[in-house]
Amino acid sequence: MSRKERAKRIIVTSIIGIVANILLALFKAIIGFVSHSVSITMDALNNITDATSSIVTIVGTKLAGKQPDKKHPFGHGRVEYISALIIGGLVLYAGVTALIESIKKIIEPQEPEYSMVSLIIIIVAVLVKIVLGLYVKSVGKKVNSDALIGSGKDALLDAVISAGTVVAAILYITTDIYIESYLAGVISIVIIKSGFDMLKETISQILGERNDIELDKEIKKTVTDFEGVKGACDLVLNNYGPNSHIGSIHVEVPDTYSAVDIDILLRKIQAKVYEKHGVILTAIGIYSYNTSDDESMEIRKMVTEIASKNKYVNGIHGFYYNKEEKTVRFDMIISFDAKDRRKEFEDISKEIVDALPEYKFYINMDTDFSEL
Repeated sequence: MSRKERAKRIIVTSIIGIVANILLALFKAIIGFVSHSVSITMDALNNITDATSSIVTIVGTKLAGKQPDKKHPFGHGRVEYISALIIGGLVLYAGVTALIESIKKIIEPQEPEYSMVSLIIIIVAVLVKIVLGLYVKSVGKKVNSDALIGSGKDALLDAVISAGTVVAAILYITTDIYIESYLAGVISIVIIKSGFDMLKETISQILGERNDIELDKEIKKTVTDFEGVKGACDLVLNNYGPNSHIGSIHVEVPDTYSAVDIDILLRKIQAKVYEKHGVILTAIGIYSYNTSDDESMEIRKMVTEIASKNKYVNGIHGFYYNKEEKTVRFDMIISFDAKDRRKEFEDISKEIVDALPEYKFYINMDTDFSEL
């Protein structure tokens, strides 16, 4: 799906959400006013918030689609994360406002007056919200839009809230037990938590999260499918908005390759990765591997055995042995689970050096950017 098609899908879905939420809010506001139901009125307010969220999503998508310029050469895709932050803030605001109103109603209660018509309308609203929530969330996942996914989750939460309102109304009609204001309070707390969760998730993305594991695997497979490429590692993906990545990677190639061979290979890799995954590889580092040295294989085997004894070592790569200089170089991946990664690295490096004193080692501590 092209960026233009993606943006169009997000906007159309958001417009559907706006229309549906405005209609629901109108019906619920009327019912809440007539029946003196605080929870139904708060539910109507929540629908207005949802409609506003959809408007923010549309504006964010439009701004994110702007072409790169001198000041923003990587594009404006991260605007979508700002949109998601605003939506999370709106949800949080709606929850706090609703909680304040609920507390007021608990202190000064006003008995509701329900009718069968109002209950039927609320039940229909529950069904509409379920369908709308599932639809918006599914589209959000397909186009990788956090704003749409958040709106879909919020809509499904609204359905649960509205269903609770119906239960409270039936309980009051059949048993004369009044739990309206208390239910509204619980609803408010749920909305507040939802807002916090949305903010937390979006802030985490803005800070920079690990590589998407599946995308990481797919890109490395694409790279290693090229003849001569023994391994692909150190993949770094910088996120400039949903489905917009710029990155770098290291590849292991035979020590017999010339500069011309490597140049041709790297250009092919860059083109293929962009074609299949939409990822721009701005840099590809080179590791060479020994092609005709049995001693190199033996040294690598011994080093691997020593390193694998440490539970925080996730592997080694970029291994190369220079027979003339008797030097060995490689990268060693240390897990984030280690309390002190640097100390673990130094300890295991010393163990390797002590075990093979006849060689000079150049060991680099590395990171797996897709580590689980």
